[in-house]
Amino acid sequence: MYKGDLDPHETFQRLQADPNAVLVDVRTQPEWAYVGLPAIERLIRLSWQEYPTMQVNEGFVSQMEEFGLAKDTQIFLICRSGVRSAAAATALTAAGFENCYNVATGFEGDKDADGHRGTVGGWKHAGLPWVQS
Repeated sequence: MYKGDLDPHETFQRLQADPNAVLVDVRTQPEWAYVGLPAIERLIRLSWQEYPTMQVNEGFVSQMEEFGLAKDTQIFLICRSGVRSAAAATALTAAGFENCYNVATGFEGDKDADGHRGTVGGWKHAGLPWVQS
């Protein structure tokens, strides 16, 4: 099991405090392009699921290992709402990465009463830095 679930504010604080920590955005390329990205220096974009089939990226762990991160690096994983990133954190932990955390409400957060994201929880709603192309 990965280390735990963190809210976006705590994740951002830990990223600011640890110059070796990284945020891994596990969403897809269309999400990065159209929804936006966290605006931080140590951001890795690596999809947990491959667009458009949304099949799990079987090379995810080996692709992460190619970044040359130490196994004790703090790795924070984020997706839209926290589901894919939890799965990715579990896979990295099983591969020997010791400090993997899930950003529980993700980049966009949960759906509100009208079925829209971005208004309840998530990195964007928390007012943390992000960019959109």
